Amino acid sequence: MFTGLIREMAEVISLKNSFLTLKAKYKAKIGDSIAVNGACLTVVRVTSDTFAVELSPETQSILAMENYRNRVHIEPAMMMGDRFEGHIVQGHVDCLGTIKSINKNGNSTDFIISLPSEYSKYVIPKGSITIDGVSLTVNEVLKDAFRLTIIPHTIKNTLFESYKIGSKVNLETDMFARYIYNMFKHSDSKEELTWDKVDRIMATY
Repeated sequence: MFTGLIREMAEVISLKNSFLTLKAKYKAKIGDSIAVNGACLTVVRVTSDTFAVELSPETQSILAMENYRNRVHIEPAMMMGDRFEGHIVQGHVDCLGTIKSINKNGNSTDFIISLPSEYSKYVIPKGSITIDGVSLTVNEVLKDAFRLTIIPHTIKNTLFESYKIGSKVNLETDMFARYIYNMFKHSDSKEELTWDKVDRIMATY
């Protein structure tokens, strides 16, 4: 499990065959689970100042591999007793999103990100979502897209600084949204399941 709070930006040393080698302040150990741009990967090699994780062909086919260069977000797996912030993140990328627009809005920046329609039902207004491993709050849900409002600190310290219109990003939807949706979608009612309906059902308990 992870929290979506980035430990640091690691430097990409190389990506050869299935091995991604990174240089970071964090001292990894063989067998560690670490989220790299939101994908849970296993540390398989360690040197005095680098570590390498292995990506299978299937994993590479799912991820926005164009973001695995220069710098990447890293977050080690949570340990028992760690302070919990952000939200519960599994490190399992659901799909790719595409940056559709970037607009300055006062002291923050609005990013609109599209996603495949089959995953849009798991995106909830004011719910959580993970973008390349960064835990964020959904400000608005649109048709097959959603809006995030990002503060300058987050932009400066993450890959959001380098995103452009058309950039692909790894998305992990809220685990609890997925569980709740699937829990209630098998109800006997023929009415279309919406989050308003889920709220009404939950209020009866």
